[in-house]
Amino acid sequence: MIQTVLYWEDKKANLEMLQKKIEGLHDNPELIVLPEMFSTGFSMKKESLAETMDGPTVEWMRKTAFKKGAIITGSIIAREDMEGVPSYYNRLIWMLPSGVYGYYDKRHLFAYGKEDQHFSAGKKRLITSVNRWRVNLQVCYDLRFPVWLRQSKYQAAQTGPEYDLLIVVANWPSVRSHAWKTLLQARAIENQCYVIGVNRTGSDGNGLQYFGESMLVGPLGNPIKILTMEEDIFSHTLDREMLEEVRLKFPFWRDADEFFIQP
Repeated sequence: MIQTVLYWEDKKANLEMLQKKIEGLHDNPELIVLPEMFSTGFSMKKESLAETMDGPTVEWMRKTAFKKGAIITGSIIAREDMEGVPSYYNRLIWMLPSGVYGYYDKRHLFAYGKEDQHFSAGKKRLITSVNRWRVNLQVCYDLRFPVWLRQSKYQAAQTGPEYDLLIVVANWPSVRSHAWKTLLQARAIENQCYVIGVNRTGSDGNGLQYFGESMLVGPLGNPIKILTMEEDIFSHTLDREMLEEVRLKFPFWRDADEFFIQP
């Protein structure tokens, strides 16, 4: 979990800074989580900052993941051209060391910050996996919408829970830090999973302050680690046996409501 200050709308400075932090990791991590819009900050200047999937930031992720031998995830401003018409997305990328990647486009756009006026909403979740851990990838404001993140009762009855780890990358301002911490714990409790929330810290070009408070939450909702407002890096090895024990002892999913999300 890399919690850091971000240079406002300065890709070169952010990638150089993150490169140094990642190169300085000595615990051989399998997964490195960066904040939302880690190369630019939460900017709406999509025309000048957006990249295609063969752009420099994705290429940086590919090279860095390969060199470090670790998965890297975080969101960027992405552009897709359909018949000459550009669409823009707040896109979370899951980059493997092999250079193969998946991505998730943020579903819930932050209308209060006019994000919905600049970006297109995603239509489907991405649940990926690493070493038997199934991972649900989400971006910032998505955290407020529990139905979108909810484990499926039908899926659990057939093959087990949909995912074991929920990752939320964010630029979540300090004025709403209580909601940030409360919602991360609530999502862990109701989905009986680990939750990682990686937020930025510092201030941005719009004058917003960020207190960081990145969190790792256990499947009973207990905070395993809460960072302060300082730049910090935290590593932890998740306990698979403990997760399965919690789910076996407290099979609350059996009493859940069934539902269907309309695309």
